[in-house]
Amino acid sequence: MNPYTDPSRVRGALNSIGVRPSKSMGQNFLIDPTPLKLALEHAEVNPNDVVVEVGPGLGVLTWELLNAAGHVISIELDPRLAGRLRTEFAERPLTIVESDVLEIAPSAMLAAAGLPADTSYKLVANIPYAITSPLLRHFLEGDSPPSLMMVLMQWEVADRITAKPGDLSILAHSVQLYATAEIIARVPAASFLPAPAVDSALVLMRRRATNAVPTAPKALFKVIRAGFSQARKKLINSLAGGLAGQGFGKEQVLAAIVQAEIDPNLRAEVLTLEQWARLTETLGLATK
Repeated sequence: MNPYTDPSRVRGALNSIGVRPSKSMGQNFLIDPTPLKLALEHAEVNPNDVVVEVGPGLGVLTWELLNAAGHVISIELDPRLAGRLRTEFAERPLTIVESDVLEIAPSAMLAAAGLPADTSYKLVANIPYAITSPLLRHFLEGDSPPSLMMVLMQWEVADRITAKPGDLSILAHSVQLYATAEIIARVPAASFLPAPAVDSALVLMRRRATNAVPTAPKALFKVIRAGFSQARKKLINSLAGGLAGQGFGKEQVLAAIVQAEIDPNLRAEVLTLEQWARLTETLGLATK
């Protein structure tokens, strides 16, 4: 049984190193073993795997990963927690990188463990809610992206990431361009100490062999962001407004929408990545 799911042990460990859970750092400690087992099972963690973990805290997920994977790289910002992990898991196949995860490239995380940048690895993590979106982009768009990501995140964010046409967002497209995404389980707030204000979800994201559309991401998201610039407005109005400062007139935008075979009266949240890619092409931005 995982010793780090015992609430009394968690409280004692935090007191021993003078840590009071910080809301700003997203320090909610998992005390429910069920999500841990589901995470490892669905991520298919095995002894041949290198696994990157973000925000290990006291080591509840680290303990599980070390018993299943070949090598674990844990990224921890809090020096008190990092120091405790070094003591708790001495002599284990664990590399602890004391850093802000958003300030270190994925390739540098691998290098810290003495591994080449092209090493295949999985990301399995209980991440701070406040950095969910930038963290996902950091790994998906990074220099050494993972083969899959199993992430415990806020339920509402998980729902947005896995959305279908009709309820899509910039965040959904920024994930679904690079990976498939599915919710594995809902994790109630009571599974954490202290309990956050909302439930969480385990989300599995598998890296695509090639991006969902071949359009250059920078150009594609220039158009997507413009399309979402005026929430709930018709595409012709939101896109024309979003591109107005980039030299596009409304008539030119309308012509591009029609040429892409898209109804200009639709709203941005119903458009698929394929439709955004066609729009990027008809606007003449696909190669920019």
